[in-house]
Amino acid sequence: MYILERKNDAFFIKIIHFSCKSFIMLQNILLNWYLKNKRNLPWRNTTNPYIIWLSEVILQQTRVPQGLPYFQVFIKKYPTVKKLAEASNDEIMKLWQGLGYYSRARNMHTTAILIHTQFKGIFPDNYTAILKLKGIGTYTAAAIASFAFNEPIAVLDGNVFRVLARLYAIDEPINSTSGKKLFTVLAQTFLNVNEPALHNQAMMELGALVCKPQKPLCNECPLVNNCLAFLQGKQQFFPVKVKNVKVRNRYFSYFYFLVHKQTCIYQRKAGDIWQNLFDLPLLEWDQQVDNEIILNELKNKNWFSPTKKQSLYLAMQTKHILTHQRIFANFYIVKLINKPQMGKEFIWINPTELKKYAIPRLLDKFLKEQKLI
Repeated sequence: MYILERKNDAFFIKIIHFSCKSFIMLQNILLNWYLKNKRNLPWRNTTNPYIIWLSEVILQQTRVPQGLPYFQVFIKKYPTVKKLAEASNDEIMKLWQGLGYYSRARNMHTTAILIHTQFKGIFPDNYTAILKLKGIGTYTAAAIASFAFNEPIAVLDGNVFRVLARLYAIDEPINSTSGKKLFTVLAQTFLNVNEPALHNQAMMELGALVCKPQKPLCNECPLVNNCLAFLQGKQQFFPVKVKNVKVRNRYFSYFYFLVHKQTCIYQRKAGDIWQNLFDLPLLEWDQQVDNEIILNELKNKNWFSPTKKQSLYLAMQTKHILTHQRIFANFYIVKLINKPQMGKEFIWINPTELKKYAIPRLLDKFLKEQKLI
């Protein structure tokens, strides 16, 4: 029995309500459903912690259909943690291109090097030790510990939050501090400690295939007869989230320089989005600006001055959405006679070489739409 501190007894009463029913019965129903309906995914056919870790890192903030091709490429090129550790950062970032959240790839490489050099290639075998690795949070540590080592610790990702919130009709926000504590206790309470790996997989699979964010398939859910949200006809109200994310608007003016059959790129540094990726020269503004302001700034930087033999034109306008940012980007193609004086961080390459560099998805979209690569 778990006693949880809260202003009222609602959550505690719901735990008692379900405890009176047979947890074992619900767990068995869930496992039977999973064994009949689970997707055949490569990381489910192994207890190798490296393979499981790789899949979990790739699937963070990523749906399986999008992440699966990346997993297949990575596991083929780097079948062991040693191979991954020995790869260059630029090589890894190039393979990761288009998947987003690039800090995942950087942290993954750092952890691979640590395991290879300090742990002699042996992955930590328990939740506490795994959690200390760079880029691994509580969910990923629990997933690796249970899937690879069958440690009885519950995973808690978006799918599991949703299943539990609806099953228990919990109105505590899942992204609040108190909500995370409540759901952590509840997930561990509901865990089948005899089959933790299967149970955790089943909970995530139920959320992914049946208990979907929009239009859940309640008529296909094995737990529907015990789901308080369904019995109350309130599935769409759960889970509850606090809307406190502030979105930042950014305005980029990109410049694709063309001079002597070469173009210019630079590698982005730490402290901003797309760290270590290669990008086009750009100017950033606090708001949308007109062409006159852009031209004046280019002149001040000695990047461009309009003449009969030099030209600048707007090739594409687009909006790019990130988790906490909206980027409004204008791409200009700039034809020059001579290379402008630019900082040492800028390098000049043949446009055909762009395929060799890891670049942001936004830049990749521009290059492909303009048929520049």
